[in-house]
Amino acid sequence: MERNLGKSNQLWEEGRKLIPCGTQTASKGPDQFVRGVYPIYLQSGRGSHVFDVDGNEYIDYPCSLGAIFLGHGYPRVVEALQKQAEEGITFSLMHPLEVELAGLLVKEIPCAESVRFMKNGSDATSAAIRIARSYTGREKIAYCGYHGWHDWYAAGTVKNKGIPSVLQDHLFKFEYNNIDSLQKLLSENKGQIAAVIMEPVITEEPREGFLQKVKDLAHEHGALLIFDEMVTGFRFGLHGAQGYFQVIPDLGCFGKSVANGMPLSIVAGKKEYMDECNNIFLSMTFGGEAMSLAAGVATIKEMQEKNVVEHIWEMGKRFKEGFNNIAKELNVNVECLGFPPRLNLIYKDAAGNASTEMKSFFLQETIKREILIGNVIFFNYSHTVEDIEKTLTACKESLLLMKKGLAQGNLRELMEGELAGEVFRKKSE
Repeated sequence: MERNLGKSNQLWEEGRKLIPCGTQTASKGPDQFVRGVYPIYLQSGRGSHVFDVDGNEYIDYPCSLGAIFLGHGYPRVVEALQKQAEEGITFSLMHPLEVELAGLLVKEIPCAESVRFMKNGSDATSAAIRIARSYTGREKIAYCGYHGWHDWYAAGTVKNKGIPSVLQDHLFKFEYNNIDSLQKLLSENKGQIAAVIMEPVITEEPREGFLQKVKDLAHEHGALLIFDEMVTGFRFGLHGAQGYFQVIPDLGCFGKSVANGMPLSIVAGKKEYMDECNNIFLSMTFGGEAMSLAAGVATIKEMQEKNVVEHIWEMGKRFKEGFNNIAKELNVNVECLGFPPRLNLIYKDAAGNASTEMKSFFLQETIKREILIGNVIFFNYSHTVEDIEKTLTACKESLLLMKKGLAQGNLRELMEGELAGEVFRKKSE
């Protein structure tokens, strides 16, 4: 439990002077964890484990925000990357891998009759929104869930400074599993909604045919349905959540898992809608960057040939059941929710309110026991039963200490670092 974080802390002092916010990705910053106890910089990874810059080893559950699907340094992907690096990374004309990967994806993704490649999730959702607006001739968007940092979506968040306020007039939020909330906004904006975009599932299971009702309602009002499967895509199987729940959208956005950590995202859809790419401007220098495409081909083929998804679900189920049994046994108000490949821990105080103190204390104690747990818990193909058992042991020890701190009323005093924050909380809050 004794760890040296000297190099991490030194790098942070240097980095925050040179880099705005100190980080490239908001949810990776030290304010999202327990500053003073958590490592800040990771150096390397192998399978399901990562190593920080001070040489400390952890079992990795953020899995690079869900991007690591097979495991760090996964041999088949590494081999594909090495081979492609020797041949070239990006070229003046198109590369055959564009056709090969597109063919693999069209065969697997139910909504895909054609695909376009981009680099991150925000690119893909923005492309899908532009396609929908162009196809329908409308501008307003109904949304549910998180969809990236680009203006069309971020205008509706608390971090909307620097974005034209007029864009807020084009965004309408509806509630998951509340079909009436969608019906209301579609009726109030009759004939004006270009697309209904949503994550098909986060932690809450769709009830009473909710996803099909959303699709029917969107089409009734002349809007396209877009599933943002940046997280669910491939973790719910090669057919994505749309295949799992048997509701096929007009357009789908994928990424993260598809290239095992390489920057690659996808917008896919029926040809009728994807052909709208001929009428909009959608082009980027690195859209056909070959190393990411090679990683994508290797990852998809590994999924086709091995029980990758089944293993990930098995590990997630083992963790969820084990954790909830421990929490129930200790009578602490922490619960693991969600589908096996993507889990969340919910911490509630005696009044039933979300508790930042409980969350922060748990993160503090698990990292001291060599377990890296973030806001979302993912699993990859390299996680083992031994990993899960060690993690559950650490969770039990941490929850027991939490219970004692809550009983004594001194949980905050037991914190050795700063409380964890939230990405969409303003600095003044």
